[in-house]
Amino acid sequence: MEYRTFGRTGLQVSVVGLGAGGPSRLGMATGRSEEESIAVVRRALDLGINYIDTAEAYRTEEIVGKGIRGVDRDELVISSKKGAGRGGELVPAEEYVSGVEASLKRIGVETIDVYHLHGLTLNEYGHARDEIFPALRRMQEEGKIRHLAVSERFGSDLSHSLLQKVIEDDAVDVVMVGFNILNQTARESVLHATQEKGIATECMFAVRRAFSNPARLREILVELRRSGEIEADALDLSKPLDWVIEESDAHSLAEAAYRFCRHEPGLDVILTGTGNVRHLEENAASLLRPPLPEGVTARLRHIFRRVHSVNGG
Repeated sequence: MEYRTFGRTGLQVSVVGLGAGGPSRLGMATGRSEEESIAVVRRALDLGINYIDTAEAYRTEEIVGKGIRGVDRDELVISSKKGAGRGGELVPAEEYVSGVEASLKRIGVETIDVYHLHGLTLNEYGHARDEIFPALRRMQEEGKIRHLAVSERFGSDLSHSLLQKVIEDDAVDVVMVGFNILNQTARESVLHATQEKGIATECMFAVRRAFSNPARLREILVELRRSGEIEADALDLSKPLDWVIEESDAHSLAEAAYRFCRHEPGLDVILTGTGNVRHLEENAASLLRPPLPEGVTARLRHIFRRVHSVNGG
């Protein structure tokens, strides 16, 4: 495993992070048993992955807690989250604090290293800034949280408007940002600024459904060509990204997608989520491979440089 300093937090984190959400939720959303889901967490630890990201909404905090039981707490970086809104209403600060306390109990730890406002929107930001952040800072003083963070709602905020505001205000130490081959807008709108300020980043959406579903990929690319976000002659739609495999040593498009993000300047931890131990091993191996050939990376950057309307799902 490879490790790096997590921005200004000073934490030493694995470049591969285990994501306990997504379509799988450690397998809990796909019919896996609790024992199988715990085994994924344990295998991640065996591989040297020390960054684990969960959330109240994922309902995997207890699984994470059981998976890390007996492991030296100082060797782990635990991230969790709670939304600032619920059913169109803002969550009061005192209720939010109670939610954090509940997360601590479910995970079975005294401190959560990175605590995110989950999927924060611009409409919720004022409330978060004025009411929730002060309450969380008091929890920091009590030693229950180490670093404040925000994860964006990438599916509906494809231009990262919320994160731009959060970074401008220098409000948190960590942000979770959506970034992948198909949507690289964060490079200019988020990552330059986070690097300047030392704000750490978690990358979500590195690999999306389109990278393993050729029909879905073609559907997305047809629409991007129609909208003018990619040039009409940029890709052969019958085999649009086959050249990435042909011109590199990547074994699959998913592997290439992971490597593309892993070596993007400004992305610190790349999250991978699965309910399958073998799949986890494959993803971790992909993320530890060298960068794609410079020409392949440059061409991918050029082809998708104007794309802003999709997240790759």
